[in-house]
Amino acid sequence: MGFMKAFANALQGTFADQWKEFYGPKSVSPTVGLFQAVQQGPNAGRGENSKGYENIISNGSKILVPEGTALVTLQDGAITGLIAEPGGYIYSSDDPNSKSFFAGDNVFAATIGATWEKVKFGGQPGSQQLAFYVNLKEIPNNMFGTQSEIYWDDAFFGTQVGAITRGTYTLKIVDPLLFIKNFVPTKYLQPNAPVFDFADADNNDAATQLFNEVVGTLSAAFANYTNDPNKGNRMSKIQADQVGFGQAMAQAVEDAYHWQSDRGLQIVKTAILSIEYDEDTKELMKDVKRTDALSGARGNAFMQQSVARGIQAAGENGGGTAMAFMGMGMNAASGMMNNLQQPVTQSSYQPGFNQQPAQPQAQVQPVQGAPVTPPPTPAQPQEVAPTATQPAQTPQQRLMEMKQLLDAGAITQEDYDQVKKQILGI
Repeated sequence: MGFMKAFANALQGTFADQWKEFYGPKSVSPTVGLFQAVQQGPNAGRGENSKGYENIISNGSKILVPEGTALVTLQDGAITGLIAEPGGYIYSSDDPNSKSFFAGDNVFAATIGATWEKVKFGGQPGSQQLAFYVNLKEIPNNMFGTQSEIYWDDAFFGTQVGAITRGTYTLKIVDPLLFIKNFVPTKYLQPNAPVFDFADADNNDAATQLFNEVVGTLSAAFANYTNDPNKGNRMSKIQADQVGFGQAMAQAVEDAYHWQSDRGLQIVKTAILSIEYDEDTKELMKDVKRTDALSGARGNAFMQQSVARGIQAAGENGGGTAMAFMGMGMNAASGMMNNLQQPVTQSSYQPGFNQQPAQPQAQVQPVQGAPVTPPPTPAQPQEVAPTATQPAQTPQQRLMEMKQLLDAGAITQEDYDQVKKQILGI
């Protein structure tokens, strides 16, 4: 027994108009996952239940399968047929050319084809027979959210971060056979059964279970996304990448609960409505912003402007204690500016162990009887501006040096804070 295809993609065409009685779908909510096919009589609208249920699919019955749905037939609770190609079909219990499985030759067909071989049942017509439609479209408005922070290891920050988040996701039934066999409760597979609606309060057991499983894997979903080099390891992209984060969430629930392989369900897209990071993560994000501002060509220009403003302010204020401790006379400041404008290359640095030792000078023996001239007094060392063989200090190194002076008591906290503001330009 099985079905014969009468026409394809012509539910409102000539063939469909000739079908005065047939099985078809009824109008349902977009959040419905499964609902029973109803026998319908002649009416202009086609789709309204006019004759009720008979629980027997008689030989020669006509059945319509709209776009975005799959039809599954059951006999005494066992699956006997599946149609996933839209069109019109005629049920035949004795035609040798009839088939029980229609799914085309696409990727979706290959997926459910393997399941069909495992669950198909070939019974004898005459007992209880039912037909159900499975919604193959994206099912919207499935919610997720946390009441407290979730934490994950973030590759970009190199440490653990945390946040409170909430949003929605779209769900898709990618294998209607697994969905019916392993997830849909029995009460939805009986004659005159209610629709299986993911948003129905009366069906809250199934919806609550999915909600809890998604929330339980949110940490793994965030980690999957932020630790993926293809996403740039930046969690700031999550809210704008609903498909990418949906894939990360789908992978997390598949790893933990086997949604697709056991239930035929898959998360497709997400919409994150809010992310509230914890205080430690906010501080990390502030530090990253400052670091980003001080890196690259833009950071070089930014530092030059900051130093220039600091020199100008020091001149207006008569130098200041902080400038004295930094050793920034005008010559030193000029050298620092030159180093900022001319970054040190790798080849300009000469390690000390490669330098040739200085040749000893020949000692001149004094002539006997000649007066002895005392050696000249050594000149006081002067501060030398960095040269091409002396790499300029980075802002971070300069701050560390000032911190050591502060810890040694050479400068005050006020001096240190003033220097820090000048170096960072804040």
